[in-house]
Amino acid sequence: VPVQADPKGDVSWTDLKLQSQENLAANAAKKLKNDESLLVQMGAVRLRAELDRIPLWTGNHVSVKQLAEYMARYLYLPRLRDEQVLFAAIREGVASLTWQAETFAYAERWDEQKKRYLGLRTGQSICVVADDSSVLVKPEAAAAQLAADRQAAAPTASDPNISPAMPADAGGTPRQVDCDMAAPGTAPKLRRFHGAVKADPIRFGRDTARIAVEVVQYLTGLVGTNVEITIEIRADLAEGASDKTVRDLTENCRTLKFTSYGFEEA
Repeated sequence: VPVQADPKGDVSWTDLKLQSQENLAANAAKKLKNDESLLVQMGAVRLRAELDRIPLWTGNHVSVKQLAEYMARYLYLPRLRDEQVLFAAIREGVASLTWQAETFAYAERWDEQKKRYLGLRTGQSICVVADDSSVLVKPEAAAAQLAADRQAAAPTASDPNISPAMPADAGGTPRQVDCDMAAPGTAPKLRRFHGAVKADPIRFGRDTARIAVEVVQYLTGLVGTNVEITIEIRADLAEGASDKTVRDLTENCRTLKFTSYGFEEA
């Protein structure tokens, strides 16, 4: 049963009816996901809209750590599966070539004495650090600092010994690529996931339901993803397998279309 609220403090409860009561946890999670009552993905433009709607900015920026706490605490904000959904949206927004019009910038910290953002990043891939220092920056504030830095670094026309200023890209940042300023798209693409987990045979239904919701449904929700699942069972029979056990399990495995099964001597 999700809760809806607004910044004024008014709260309303919404009843959601499930089509089936079987596998309740998985069906409830699927319903919440389909209704966007629980987000497993959030776009950077959507995050920017939420920042402006409340607003969540503190002046020209907002702490990444504080933003994560807001998302977990306040009912009028989107309900995220976990912090990684937020961090993925931040990475997407900072790497966007249209950051100045649609998303935001990122900085390692705000220097109150110098009145400037240190480690300012725009239009490039970043690693999000959710500490007390890192901040998301309004694009107009980031653009103003970048413009001031370019003007301060620009050579004067009267000095023939200084080479022309380095050109800027469409995002307004110098075309300089190093370990700290990686160009968008240079990071390797992670194109395959694999995982193995031991399940409690006594609570197999519970464990597989959680795996279905938190791993399988997440993967199948990614566009163009091909998911393959294999269940492997191994049992050591202390008393050995009787003829009846062999017949029953063989028939059950055949009915369930196991690709391989059988008994063997220890």
